Amino acid sequence: MAFERMNQKDWYEVLGAKPSDSPAELKRKYQKLALLYHPDKQEADVPAGEVEERVQRFIEIDQAWKILGNEETKKEYDLQQREDNLTKEWPLHAQIYLEDMSWNEDEQLYTLSCRCGGNYSVFKSETKDVSLVCCDTCSLVIEIL
Repeated sequence: MAFERMNQKDWYEVLGAKPSDSPAELKRKYQKLALLYHPDKQEADVPAGEVEERVQRFIEIDQAWKILGNEETKKEYDLQQREDNLTKEWPLHAQIYLEDMSWNEDEQLYTLSCRCGGNYSVFKSETKDVSLVCCDTCSLVIEIL
């Protein structure tokens, strides 16, 4: 499942949760909010405009749970969030093709020297999931193409 990056909602914020919350904690927060906002649980005297807002809120809560309640989609979402945050916080130094990095067979690791003397490192097992890599000694970042 690919997520839209533009105007992306923070699904943790929707559930009042944190990325460090356990799956059980996420589920508890989802269930509490789902009960609170479920259309079938609304009072009869709620104004029409508020009913629509509450239905929209319930739809958001449900969407957040669909993403964060599934281990695969949660992992993908967390990686995307991390990547988006990195590009906001760290300067992008260069765009590099994986093939242009040095390969270490023993460690199953790609490396590239940074201008500061540090290294950018990507394990072979991470290559499908990672596109931004921080230098291990400075704040520069490379994007792997």
